[in-house]
Amino acid sequence: MIEELRIQGLGVIEDATLELAPGLTVVTGETGAGKTMVVTGVGLLLGERADPGRVRAGAGRLLVEGRWRLSPEEAVARRVNQAGAVLDEDGTLLVTRQVADHGRSRASVGGVAVPVSLLAEVGNELVALHGQSDQRLLLAPQRQRQALDRFAGAADVLAQYRGTYQRLHDLDAELVELTTRARERAQEADVLRVGVAEVAAAAPQSGEDVRRTEEARRLAHAEELRGAAEVARTALRDDDGIDVGTLIGQARKAVSTQRDNDPVLAALDDRLAELGFLAADLATDLATYATSVETDPQRLATVEERRSVLQSLTRRYGDTVDDVLAWAQSASERLVDLDRSDDRVGELRVERAALHETLGAQAAALSRLRQAAAQAFGAAVTLEMHALAMPNSALQVAVDQHSAEPGLPLPDGREVAFGPDGVDDVELRLVGHPGAPARPLAKAASGGELSRVMLAIEVVFAGADPTATFVFDEVDAGVGGAAAVEVGRRLARLARTAQVLVVTHLAQVAAFGDRQLVVRKTDDGAVTSSGVHQVEGDDRAHELARMLGGLADSASAQAHAHELLQLAAEERGEP
Repeated sequence: MIEELRIQGLGVIEDATLELAPGLTVVTGETGAGKTMVVTGVGLLLGERADPGRVRAGAGRLLVEGRWRLSPEEAVARRVNQAGAVLDEDGTLLVTRQVADHGRSRASVGGVAVPVSLLAEVGNELVALHGQSDQRLLLAPQRQRQALDRFAGAADVLAQYRGTYQRLHDLDAELVELTTRARERAQEADVLRVGVAEVAAAAPQSGEDVRRTEEARRLAHAEELRGAAEVARTALRDDDGIDVGTLIGQARKAVSTQRDNDPVLAALDDRLAELGFLAADLATDLATYATSVETDPQRLATVEERRSVLQSLTRRYGDTVDDVLAWAQSASERLVDLDRSDDRVGELRVERAALHETLGAQAAALSRLRQAAAQAFGAAVTLEMHALAMPNSALQVAVDQHSAEPGLPLPDGREVAFGPDGVDDVELRLVGHPGAPARPLAKAASGGELSRVMLAIEVVFAGADPTATFVFDEVDAGVGGAAAVEVGRRLARLARTAQVLVVTHLAQVAAFGDRQLVVRKTDDGAVTSSGVHQVEGDDRAHELARMLGGLADSASAQAHAHELLQLAAEERGEP
């Protein structure tokens, strides 16, 4: 629930703080004092569009802060945590909205900047806002269907239907893709088959391109390689002249005569001996290498021909032979998928037929649920409307299915148009008086009547609705006297299971509040931080007397005010 609401720079309100509590809180005040700005402020916290024209002249910006008390286990709290915000230690959550006079808007939740869309997402779970324009939403067919589904308890059945509907939608999209792109897939398969066959015919081996390149270079330079090895071997060991081996032998002969006189020189002599052995071995290896290098033009031609084949593959399918092999593997797998497309189309068509049957059965069950609940829902709302100064009116709920050609069949054989919410068109219709035709709510209800129908629906749902807070502005429009008393009584009953905040100009409604906040202007027309007061006892009776006729000090008005307060106390079960 909302514990506190602070408003700065909004319309006529300079700075005002409202301390809120469970139950029914009524906000009253003189015309132009800014009562409706309270609802506007709540709307901004719920992500409604920011109007820079609402910024108080000279303020530069408006600020609205709302402090909610939540349980960490609530879905809203978890969503807030996902956004990076956390509840305070006492379980409260601070939501703020700033709007500059040049139009820029900022929002934060739990001290973390968030997009305004998150306010709307969170707000829809926390508050049901019924401002003077929000009542018109009840005229939308979608809202009327939602109201009936809430009453019918159709959430689970509707969820199952939507799951089947979405699966059918996805399946149809896949079928369209498979059937319309059949030619493209055939062309793709032809290209892949040619490539896979080419790679298979060449049968390249991993790393073969590197090995073939090295071999070709060796064969092309065979004479140079053999000559280089012979020169190096001669330098190390030459039977006809001075070579490295001879020079090392001479060095050893000079050193070995004195090795016993110094261990350091002895170590050097050992290294010379080792060097001699290495030179001899290296000379032998060079001679063997020179002998192994052969000039083979035919082999060179064969290698170059193979390299040409491999290069042809790498130009088309990858930078290296290993890349070509990877492409061939991937292409083979893709071919399997493409070859299975016809089989997949058959499988999808079989599944589609089964889904049609399931969807038809689910739609029929949903329709039966709605039709069974329609009369009871209309009767329950009508009963509340009678108590709200609409004694001769009645609400009817029409549930129809429109035929469609071509459509999908229901179990009874009728073909209807299926949508994401079923096959039903739900319409609320108002009967103005006995014998009058039932007309759509949008055409039959005045603004005041629409407000009362909306309140009647909310009262019917009281206790079963998960919404924690209801905010009403001008729900009593167009009523007075005994009807206004009943509006107050219904709001009080709604407040038994939820927090209710009502902006009203009627004393008959205000009297039923568990607490009453009065918005007062200063002489210059501003509402300051001290301009919102909770009134109790005689002060509250005085305010109600003012609302009754403008004569706050009138004895009859005071007596009427006390009568209203006593009536409200009896409604709450107080002595």
